[in-house]
Amino acid sequence: MESREYFETLQAQADASKIAGMTNSYLFEIEGAGTWLVDVRDGAVTVTEGDGDADTTISTTKETFDKILAREQNPTTAYMTGKLKVKGDISAALKLEKLY
Repeated sequence: MESREYFETLQAQADASKIAGMTNSYLFEIEGAGTWLVDVRDGAVTVTEGDGDADTTISTTKETFDKILAREQNPTTAYMTGKLKVKGDISAALKLEKLY
């Protein structure tokens, strides 16, 4: 799955039971693919293409993000090696694993 497809299908694929109680927003800046705002509110996910205000901003390249989606790249390792950058609420970023 590539980054664009991931964001286009995220709303339908999110497991409401796993994200119940979460109230976080994320701005994904994927170089070479686009920017998406993902809002998680108590079991519901809304995805909007484009910029917006978010609790956490995650920046990376399309290549790195696609590898993370394919489980060929560990997100924590990508962060520690500078391939993935996180600004804002780091604890909210750690909750992202619940989305997939």
